[in-house]
Amino acid sequence: MTKPLWIVLGVIAFSASSARGQTAPGTRAWYERAIVGMEVGPTGAQFGHSDPADTRYAARFNGAEIVRACLEAHGEYVVIWARDGDYAYYNSKLLPRAPGLKDRDPLKDAVATARPRHMPVIAYCVVQQGGHFLKAHPEWEMRGPDGKPLGRFCLRSGYLEAMKAIMAEQLAYGIDGFHVDMLDQSFGPPIGCYCDTCQKQFQAEYRHPMPKEARWDEPWRDMLAFRYQSSQKFEKALAAAIKQANPAASVDFNYHGNPPFSYEVGQRPVQHAGNGDFVTGETGVWGFSALGVGFNAEFYRASTPGHPFQVAMQRGVRMYHDQTTRPLADLRWELFTLLAHGAFVTVVDKTGFDGGLDVQTYERIAAMFEDARTLREHLGQAPHFEAGLYYSSKSRDWIGRAHAPDWMQGILGAHKALVYEHIPFGIVLDENASRAALRAFPVLILPQVGILSETELALLSDYVREGGKLIITGQSGQYDALGRPAVNPAFERLVGARVKGRLDSLDNWMCFGASVPGVFRGGIRPDWPFLVKGPATLYEAASAQAIGELLRPWRTTRQKEGREGTEWPMSAEAPVGPAVLLNTIGKGQVLTFAGSPDHATASEHHIVEARRLIAHAVRLLNPRPTITIQAPTFCEAVTSHDPSTRTVRVHLLAYASPPQSMPARNRPFVLPTPIEDSPIYRVRIELDRPIQSARAVRDQSTVKTLDRRVEATIEGIHEILVITY
Repeated sequence: MTKPLWIVLGVIAFSASSARGQTAPGTRAWYERAIVGMEVGPTGAQFGHSDPADTRYAARFNGAEIVRACLEAHGEYVVIWARDGDYAYYNSKLLPRAPGLKDRDPLKDAVATARPRHMPVIAYCVVQQGGHFLKAHPEWEMRGPDGKPLGRFCLRSGYLEAMKAIMAEQLAYGIDGFHVDMLDQSFGPPIGCYCDTCQKQFQAEYRHPMPKEARWDEPWRDMLAFRYQSSQKFEKALAAAIKQANPAASVDFNYHGNPPFSYEVGQRPVQHAGNGDFVTGETGVWGFSALGVGFNAEFYRASTPGHPFQVAMQRGVRMYHDQTTRPLADLRWELFTLLAHGAFVTVVDKTGFDGGLDVQTYERIAAMFEDARTLREHLGQAPHFEAGLYYSSKSRDWIGRAHAPDWMQGILGAHKALVYEHIPFGIVLDENASRAALRAFPVLILPQVGILSETELALLSDYVREGGKLIITGQSGQYDALGRPAVNPAFERLVGARVKGRLDSLDNWMCFGASVPGVFRGGIRPDWPFLVKGPATLYEAASAQAIGELLRPWRTTRQKEGREGTEWPMSAEAPVGPAVLLNTIGKGQVLTFAGSPDHATASEHHIVEARRLIAHAVRLLNPRPTITIQAPTFCEAVTSHDPSTRTVRVHLLAYASPPQSMPARNRPFVLPTPIEDSPIYRVRIELDRPIQSARAVRDQSTVKTLDRRVEATIEGIHEILVITY
């Protein structure tokens, strides 16, 4: 019987790569030892359907030159484009080659140049991008509910076997692994594939037809599960085929389980993170915000705990193919933010249209890569966390629904508050939450976690009973599994109060009198109502202590009649219940905000006082943390703690972006100005024990130690303070 092409080529691949591609027993894989590398691909065919006769395209795309440039830039591996939606960048028998390559084979040249220098070569291989290959195979195209083609590949079609054959071709070059980009199933409607294959498989598995639109009921739950399984099965099948051909070859998949992505993409945070050797995600101010850099890194860590995680950033300002080059200070800030959070980092460079390299770009990358490699001993230590942020994929799918980014303001705002207040944070995901995962955090925050299962509530109750401190915001715990408002007695016992109702307003207010504990109220003026924009709950205290007042907003006559919107906040009218509840359970405590200081912090109507409520709550519940940090709000602090060596490291990252001008479109939304300057600022760090020594890793900063306190003047984008006790 004739063997499938991917198996035949896989045998060839294993033979070609076995001499060097196998990881020797006792040695670490490339992704376990590298911290910085490059991804290089051409620009000009990324949107598909480019001109196959345009021989100018990729005429200078040279694998040997790319590897040499990456080596000179102190990169430790290179990810080189082997296939996009239009072309192969090697001598493929299955795909059309980029027209400007002529007789050159960039993948072959890259491997040949990298091999004697022991640099891993990873093939970048696109899965989901419509172009010439999809046009040639309409039988594999996704179909909408109306039967119309959607311009994407169906993951349950014969395309899977085609991808195996394509990747077997690339394995035959002796590459060290694959970066597979990407398995999204669209970033918006229409949602799902309704081709004949998908409809038949769905009917066979769930015993009812596919719902034709989002219905937020049990059939739609089946639809979501079916879509998630489509991505997972495709990933697992590709990974298994690669490992069968060459067990030493690595495989990672571009990941979209983190915010701002929703169910539409077809990925769930944990289910789709662990199907390769490591998870790879993306960052960048252009798409995820400056705060998203550290947040995404910690999200990837949480999705595959205990495993390496890769984050891709780019040298351009706006997007991967924009042909701009950021200042060195801006690049350095993003790189070291990711490294401080424990990622290994790939910097993406897109060549010019002809495939030529930008010399200035590689000079800047070389400077920051060399810097990173000299600091390797201070990277990768076990993180120190004080507060954990709980992310609920169930709430994302069923409360966030078609507007998940609105729902995500809770966790994004809580994260912003923790970073601004320099409280070390980590992420907990509902899919892999456990007693051990929760115990890693002295304080756990549930930001707008509307859906809490019986299992989760039991887990949280045990966490608190054993001494954990829990913070709950907004309308958490008040919805059933399908996102419908519901009574939840177990949640009410946890909070220590009865849910009387939910305000239908977002412009809600809080007020704290003089009797409120000072550590919680902080510098907030007594008897001053202040805006805390976000969802709010009407509670009636039972076992919990009621603190402060929640106030509803005024509504004009026109607003009451539905003839005027409520987007802009109105002033406070009357109290409707407590602002905060404090409940003691066993050795721990639960602090519940009736309103949403987390949502407020991420909103367009954020005020400092609302943000600081979260910090005050953390400090009320955990008054004596291991590490306390005071620094400017533009500085992010990332901490590690090694009790075996009695060493604390504090990475300080300064996001010193200059003011930006008015944009030409979408005013007032702006892309921040790239960082150019190295700021000078002061920090103060206290430990809960006497300090033996403290020093700054870089020469520019000055450090002074006083018993349990370190005072330092920091100069630069990135600094590391090493403290022993």
